Amino acid sequence: MTGLEQQLVELLTMPPAQLRSLWRDTYRSPAPDIGPDLLRRGIANRLQERLYGKLPNATKREIERLRKRVERTGKAGHMHAISLKTGTRLVRSWNGKNYHVLVCDDGFEFEGRHYDSLSHIAREITGAHWSGPRFFGLKKRSGYTPKAATNG
Repeated sequence: MTGLEQQLVELLTMPPAQLRSLWRDTYRSPAPDIGPDLLRRGIANRLQERLYGKLPNATKREIERLRKRVERTGKAGHMHAISLKTGTRLVRSWNGKNYHVLVCDDGFEFEGRHYDSLSHIAREITGAHWSGPRFFGLKKRSGYTPKAATNG
């Protein structure tokens, strides 16, 4: 058993007073007024972050997006979300000109500027409101059936 695994197992049997003390040592601040289960989870999370690193910003954004969807709809199910890896370059030809967008960890880069949304970039390019994912060919229009793709 690794050191981290041993620490996580020990958390399961710690009494609340010891958890609060460990929280103070781990976070360098007093423990919040939460139950022992949440204290254990918070401490376990911090211990794992120290060993494996924090969540990437893209993952944090996805969690926040899902949290908002749960608040709005009561569901967190996958709704055809588009997942793009950092470093991906999107290319779109519009009115005879090619446009390049770089997918960043915290949004998109277009012509040297940072954007949070592909839709904002699509508006910059076209001057009209577009769904950014649809403009860049990442999402089909509802009810639209594309022609068969050809190789070659």
